[in-house]
Amino acid sequence: MKAVVYREYAPDDDYAKILKVEDIDSPKPKPDEVVFTNKASALNYNDIWGMRGVPIPVPVPHVSGSDVAGDVIAVGEDVQGFKVGDRVVSHSNLACRVCSDCTSGREFDCTRRQVWGFQTGPLWGAYSEEVHLPEVNVSKIPEGVSYDDAAAASMTILTSWHMLVGRAKITPGQTVLIMGGGSGVGSFGIQIAKLYNCDVIATASPDKLEKCKELGADYAVDHRKDDWHKEVRGITKEIAKKKGGAPGIDLSFDHIGETHFNKQLTLLKYGATLVSCGATTGYDAKIDLRHIFFKGINVLGSTQGTKAELDQGLYWMGQGKIKAAVDSVYSFEQAAEAHTKMLSGKFFGKILMKPEGA
Repeated sequence: MKAVVYREYAPDDDYAKILKVEDIDSPKPKPDEVVFTNKASALNYNDIWGMRGVPIPVPVPHVSGSDVAGDVIAVGEDVQGFKVGDRVVSHSNLACRVCSDCTSGREFDCTRRQVWGFQTGPLWGAYSEEVHLPEVNVSKIPEGVSYDDAAAASMTILTSWHMLVGRAKITPGQTVLIMGGGSGVGSFGIQIAKLYNCDVIATASPDKLEKCKELGADYAVDHRKDDWHKEVRGITKEIAKKKGGAPGIDLSFDHIGETHFNKQLTLLKYGATLVSCGATTGYDAKIDLRHIFFKGINVLGSTQGTKAELDQGLYWMGQGKIKAAVDSVYSFEQAAEAHTKMLSGKFFGKILMKPEGA
């Protein structure tokens, strides 16, 4: 079968130099595994980290990709929940399932967990014509949800749902700030917050503001401006006049990190929450601790999520309440172009890749 393979790293981000479409062996299921086709797969920033070889030197030769949707074509002898022909999507958090964290429902805290397609290999990831995963890492796609939308949602709706629902315990009526609303996680964050009937302020670059509103954001602010936080503060004053109470943000959803972190803290109400899943602009944020201890702010870390949380997000997609934002679709042969576009940041939602004929 065909797969997108690299055999060396590209610390200079020259993806065309290393990404090649090669023939590799088709998978055969282990007793607990499901094999399914690739009808659509989605790019994530961990693909970039993998090709750079930092912060983790991933195994090579390497097949990237953590999100993929398709049709089951084979199941192992111990598999009970899936059959040939089922429409399925990957759950990329490979946890041990036996440690105290896993058995208490915190598989995302498993010290032995790996992100499939990033840390796994050699040659075990989504960007191949056929893929294999343990049964516990596969979810059924609800009726009415396309392969494209399921692949676009796999990791990002899981991450967003875990951040807002699992970690931050979002409640109806809150004022929620979604940083980077044009990203994959941000686009789902907007919609999850609206599902909870919150007032949503999204930030994005100027070309993405209207699209954030189309997804449901009540307000959209250009976070590239130095005084973006002052505009957000003004919006919260408007909301406070309508609803009563103090101006400010109840819940801030962050994955931008260094450049915007402290300004988010200044916007939070007393007792409010900031939940972070990443730091695309850098990790070395300067923080004024007075905003945390004096206002009793909760700062929460979040990564991945449980398979149950993925299924909850997919359920609401099946109900038509949440949709994926697909920016563009590339072939395997266009893998370098697709990853270059992702690195540029000039896209909204998710970028997909498909093998020929998918």
